[in-house]
Amino acid sequence: MNKRLTKLMPILTPLSLVLGVIFEDIGAQLAFLVAWLFAFMTFAGSLSLDFQALKVFTRYPYMILLTIIGLHVIMPLWAYFVSTVVFHDELLTFGFILSVAVPTGVTSFIWVSISRGNKALCLSIILVDTLLAPLVMPAIVHLVVGKAIDINMSSLIVDLVWMVVIPSVLGMLLNEYTHGRIENTLGKKLAPFSKLSLFLIVFINSSVIAPYVKDISWELVSIIVVVFFIAVSGYFLWLLLGHFIWRDPEIVSTLVFTGGMRNIAIGVVIASSYFPPKVAMPVVFGMLFQQIIASQFSRIVEKYRQRMTPADNA
Repeated sequence: MNKRLTKLMPILTPLSLVLGVIFEDIGAQLAFLVAWLFAFMTFAGSLSLDFQALKVFTRYPYMILLTIIGLHVIMPLWAYFVSTVVFHDELLTFGFILSVAVPTGVTSFIWVSISRGNKALCLSIILVDTLLAPLVMPAIVHLVVGKAIDINMSSLIVDLVWMVVIPSVLGMLLNEYTHGRIENTLGKKLAPFSKLSLFLIVFINSSVIAPYVKDISWELVSIIVVVFFIAVSGYFLWLLLGHFIWRDPEIVSTLVFTGGMRNIAIGVVIASSYFPPKVAMPVVFGMLFQQIIASQFSRIVEKYRQRMTPADNA
C-alpha cells in the first residue's frame, strides 16, 4: 500500500486539491483535524531519526549551517524578488516567502537514499532544521509581515512546538529506546497512513483557497508557474553550490534534496491558520510539484555522478 501511494503521489496530491475545491464545505468542517494530522505525520517521519545525527554536526558544521542559511535566508529572499517582480500583491508575496521558508522535508531522506547521498548528513540537516523551526519560522514571519498583518506570535510558536518539536522528539526517543527497531515495525506500518494524512491535509486546506481557484484566471496560472519556477530554481541553486564548493557527488546529492524539498504541509497549516486565504495559494500549489521535481532531479543527480566519477560507468 505504501509503495503504491508513493508512486501515485504526483497524481493523488493534485487530485486531493481539486476535490477540496469542489467539496469546500466538507473541507471547511474538517479544518480542526489539520494540526493533529500534521503532528501524526511528523511523529511517523521521526521514527527513522535518532540523536546520533547530531554528532554529524561536528563533522560538517559549515555545510549544515550553509544549508540552514540557504533554506531560511537565500530562498526567501529569492522568492521575495521573483514574486514582487511578477505580482504586485502583498498577500501573494507573503505566500511565496512562506512556501520556501518552512523546514526541509523529512521525505528528502528517501530521495537522498535513492541518489546515493550522505544519509547521515541528510538526517542531521533534517533534525537540526526541525528543532530550529519554532525559532526560525516565527522570526521570518515577523520580519516579512511586520505590522501588515496582525499575527499572534506566541500562539504560532506554541503550535510549532507541539506540531513539530514534540512529535519529533517523541519519535526519536522511541527510535533510541528500541535501538532502531521501531522504524521497521511501527514506522513502516504508519508510512501509508502518513501519506493519506498528507492528502487529507491538502484536501482540507484547498477548501480555504477554493474561492480563488474556481475561476481560472491569468493570475492563477501565473501563481502556479511562479511556484514551479521558484521550486526548480531552488534545486539548481544547491546543485551549483554543491558542485563549485565541494565537487563531491555524495554531498551534492544530499544538498540538492535537503535544500530543494520542503515540509510544505506545515506551511499550509500556518498559512491557513494565521493568514488571509490568498496567502495559502502559493503554499498549497507548492505541494503539487514536490515529488515530480524530486524524481526528475534524481535523474539529473545520477547523470552528474556519472560525469564526476567516470569509474562508476565501468
